[in-house]
Amino acid sequence: MNRFGRDDQSRAVAIWLFVCAAIVFAMVVIGGITRLTGSGLSITEWKPILGAIPPLTAADWSDAFEKYKAIPQYAQVNAGMSLSEFQGIFWWEWLHRLVGRMIGAAFALPFFAFLLFRLLPERSFLGRMAMPTRLIWRCAVLLALGGLQGLIGWWMVTSGLSERVDVAPERLTIHLGLALLIFAGLLWTGLEAWAGEEHSRSPVGWSRAAAVLLGAVFVQCLLGGLVAGAKAGFIYTDWPLMNGAILAPVEWSKGGLALLHDQALVQFNHRIWAYVLLLGGTAYAVQAWRWRLAEGLGLAAFIVAAALWLQALLGVVTLINVVPLWLGGLHQAGAAVVLALATANLWLVRRSQPRLFMSGPR
Repeated sequence: MNRFGRDDQSRAVAIWLFVCAAIVFAMVVIGGITRLTGSGLSITEWKPILGAIPPLTAADWSDAFEKYKAIPQYAQVNAGMSLSEFQGIFWWEWLHRLVGRMIGAAFALPFFAFLLFRLLPERSFLGRMAMPTRLIWRCAVLLALGGLQGLIGWWMVTSGLSERVDVAPERLTIHLGLALLIFAGLLWTGLEAWAGEEHSRSPVGWSRAAAVLLGAVFVQCLLGGLVAGAKAGFIYTDWPLMNGAILAPVEWSKGGLALLHDQALVQFNHRIWAYVLLLGGTAYAVQAWRWRLAEGLGLAAFIVAAALWLQALLGVVTLINVVPLWLGGLHQAGAAVVLALATANLWLVRRSQPRLFMSGPR
């Protein structure tokens, strides 16, 4: 056994992973604010190491500003902005990238330390330390995804440096989606480290239902990313209709790109999927409660359903107020919270043995 208890369990590893998840959560929120303030293209170079140092002299600031003036966003959106106004958007993007670097350091350095000092849980076999457990390879995958996220972030930025005045919606959505995938992976792996491996499994039906619910939440986050990337939250701000219609006019001439770029269509898809998610999440919670599942799963299901309703209400309030900064940031944070709750719900379902306290549904 390791110094923390069972060979497949480590509270220290779990706490480390939860802290990393909290930093990723902050990163997601800051990323949303960076987008809403139009700050994402203010730094036109990618310097993974030296970029952590901001401009320190007047000459440095002048150089950074001149590089920003060379991209279309300045000429078509922010022409004539002052240096102080440029600094206002620069600091948001710089903070966004700084937190990204912090995540890398906060994950990679302890991970290698845990490996070096053999603190990651390992499984013994015939008295010898055999292959590392699932925790080690899961952490390695998360580390690789973190590195990929940095590359995707720069790939996203490059889409707005030459021809566009903003980043491509599909690239922003991929960037957001991977951040949320890493966030959920950190939470799941942290729970595994905290509780240790569990070989019992709940009935397949409940596991599938919880997995579908989590998948639906993730899809809704991606659809929200497309809305953000297309700036679709700033138009059709009435509800439940869109400018008095169920679906505002769509530029179908764009073909398949309409699903990614058309403001009316991406907002419509985000709305419709929200309704589907609300109905499905509510039905899941009601059924869980009717069957009185053991291990608190009924309560967990209701918490997820309640979070879905609160997030939907927040989305409507954000829309009809034309996405003020604080509401937009709160709505993005809410999406991450709902994803976290749905992730925890699936983890609980897969590790529990739901049973009927009665002979059948009441």
